[in-house]
Amino acid sequence: MLELQSLSAGYGAFQAVHELSLTLRPGTITGLLGPNGAGKSSTLMCIAGHVARQAGSLRFDGQDISGLPATERVRRGIAISPEGRRLFKDLSVEDNLRVGGMVQPARVFREDRDRVLALFPRLSERLHSLAGNLSGGEQQMLAIGRALMTRPRLVMIDELSLGLMPKVIDLCYQALMTLRAEGMTILLVEQNTERALQVADDVCVLESGRSVWQGSAATARQDPDLLSAYLGLL
Repeated sequence: MLELQSLSAGYGAFQAVHELSLTLRPGTITGLLGPNGAGKSSTLMCIAGHVARQAGSLRFDGQDISGLPATERVRRGIAISPEGRRLFKDLSVEDNLRVGGMVQPARVFREDRDRVLALFPRLSERLHSLAGNLSGGEQQMLAIGRALMTRPRLVMIDELSLGLMPKVIDLCYQALMTLRAEGMTILLVEQNTERALQVADDVCVLESGRSVWQGSAATARQDPDLLSAYLGLL
């Protein structure tokens, strides 16, 4: 679905990601893990087209997208729910979803909106509330829902559980598993590494902008050296 080849990315002269090679298999969840400052968010933003690619290439569904602008990547089927959610807080829940769906024909808005509301029923009750008045959990649901309004084949979610109550985290992870069952490919950045390892199929661990370990989540869960050295567990 997505292949990064020796990807380097950053901001001006600063290089945040160093020669990262990574392949996402269709219909799987890949956990992108590592400490703060490891380059996880920069990787997602580079894939989305919002952070400059300094070297290497990106291929999506077999096509080179390295030089495409962010808007075209959305049209190709790549969506991101960014760190901090970045909602339009003075717009209603429904209007935030409408903004997300602007790349699709207006006639499919209701169908796509209802799909998001089925995934996150709580948003149905808050449809006409301003996004800025939602709880943190509701805002996270809306941020993911807005990304889904583009009808993506790959959705990237940055810091899914940050600052959320356990019950809300459960609901968000249930939604991810539903999306995977429907064939969605998911790239997940998550500080809650234990939770990410429970649902991920594949794992890439970053440290200082470089990949230090890649493999199956099942292998990661059984590797005490990896868990203690790179993920801070055990």
